[in-house]
Amino acid sequence: MTETIRIRPARTGDIAAIKTLVAPLAEERILMAKETVAYYESLQEFRIAEAPDGGVVGCGALHVMWEDLAEVRTLATADTWRGRGVGHLLLEQLLEDARELGVARVFCLTFEVDFFKKHGFEVMADQTAVDPVVYSELLRSHDEGVAEFLDLARVKPNTLGNTRMIRAL
Repeated sequence: MTETIRIRPARTGDIAAIKTLVAPLAEERILMAKETVAYYESLQEFRIAEAPDGGVVGCGALHVMWEDLAEVRTLATADTWRGRGVGHLLLEQLLEDARELGVARVFCLTFEVDFFKKHGFEVMADQTAVDPVVYSELLRSHDEGVAEFLDLARVKPNTLGNTRMIRAL
């Protein structure tokens, strides 16, 4: 079924659809909902999965955190399209985007451990994935995803039960 899905860069008109995809997952505390302005500010990071009828059936974003490190964010598929390869297509495109940007490692914070394991991600045991100098630089970031990656105490209530995973490209 995925041969009919087109993966493309997000456009401003996709923000409402992204929010619709995220809403039920945010209610289940699988994803974190964001303010609309945050989606617009990160629009260039998003890829969209588009069905043959033009409907948005999935989304995902790649956020560069450092020279060699990026995060897969907001990977979501419409309920009616889950299990049909949409997430796979999106993730493969995001990993290709990371390679094109020169990123060597991709991080995610997820409840979908098996899905990401199938795509070469491994559970992170600790912070040794980041050089201490880079760690101190990342501490200066105001980005919540960076705080999640660093496992800072201020984000723990939002990330309970999630698994931190990483993949080398």
